[in-house]
Amino acid sequence: MAAINNHLQFVANNEFYATAFGEKGQLAMPPAKKLIIVTCIDARLKPESFLGLAEGDAHIIRNAGGVAQDALRSIVISQRLLGTREIAVFHHTGCGMTLFSSEQLRGIVSNETPAAAELVKDTDFMEFGEKGVEGSIKADVKFLKESPLVLDDTVITGWVYETETGKVRQIV
Repeated sequence: MAAINNHLQFVANNEFYATAFGEKGQLAMPPAKKLIIVTCIDARLKPESFLGLAEGDAHIIRNAGGVAQDALRSIVISQRLLGTREIAVFHHTGCGMTLFSSEQLRGIVSNETPAAAELVKDTDFMEFGEKGVEGSIKADVKFLKESPLVLDDTVITGWVYETETGKVRQIV
């Protein structure tokens, strides 16, 4: 397999970005909209663009599937230390979390890296399974609403981003 060297362009690409940086260095650390977006790592999703957010507006928490349980540590920090009061969970159509089971992924890891077999033998990769995308959104919103770690007055909503059209729709 050929080496991947994207990192060789980081400095040059950053120079271009930094020339238009302007007043962004003066942005406050807490997000201006007191908003958390929990979403997937899928490279097709750019929540700042499809929601019209600017730098400094929101905390964007990403993980495989945009799973709330996996994002909880960051949510607690964001709420308790940086004042966020709204959480929007965004999952998306065509998500890879619908295509495997934890058992399958544990098998892949164990076969490819036998030394890691013991490390993943009980790992729940939090795939969507039979719930599907919409069911996983409902489950995540329910999880957050029931979690004593999430502040009581938090507005929590659940959304689908359609990778085919760029549109969003509210589920919860």
